[in-house]
Amino acid sequence: MTLSDLNRLLASRYSCRAFRPNPVPKDQIEQILTSAARVPSWCNAQPWHVSVTSGAETERFRAAMQAEAAAGTPCPDIPFPTSYSGVYQDRRRACGWALYQAVGVKRGDRSASTQQMIQNFSLFGAPHCAIVSSPTELGAYGALDCGGFITAFSLAAQALGIATIPQAALATYSPFLRRYFDIPEDRLILCAISFGYADTDHPANGFRTDRADLSEIVNWVG
Repeated sequence: MTLSDLNRLLASRYSCRAFRPNPVPKDQIEQILTSAARVPSWCNAQPWHVSVTSGAETERFRAAMQAEAAAGTPCPDIPFPTSYSGVYQDRRRACGWALYQAVGVKRGDRSASTQQMIQNFSLFGAPHCAIVSSPTELGAYGALDCGGFITAFSLAAQALGIATIPQAALATYSPFLRRYFDIPEDRLILCAISFGYADTDHPANGFRTDRADLSEIVNWVG
């Protein structure tokens, strides 16, 4: 594998927001998980653990997640950002408006933007969902290690032609996810990864985000 191969894989990956219902074969899901688990972790702790849904269980979870989002109280294990400012706000807005333009949401149409946001809780129609957790005792560094796992999961899936979207939105309802998947109290629920085959005809999959120039993210010393 060359750096060009890796760059092509990175460039082809995107957050999929509309999936076809076709299930992914279990052996391919196992390949993705095996590859993702090769990422480095502090002291080789390998803190990640995932609960993966398929088939009728995905449909049952989807319905339960939508009901919880409609009536439940948000309570994430890890506090969400208190604000976005400066360039971070600019990038966030650019991503949001690119999505809204793709799906036809007009500026100021809060009802339509809310409906688009709610699609998170239907898993964007994905046939599978993975809930990622980390030991509470490992704190931010366990979460950091799991970030590498999530990235590797997304790239391994992309290499097999399988689309993904990591979703913090579902972790907004961590107590519900803990009860639903019987996740121990001593683990932090970090996010979900919805995955499957992309509906390439859906407008939500018709835009891509850009990346900052090196001059914006690197301070060269020496």
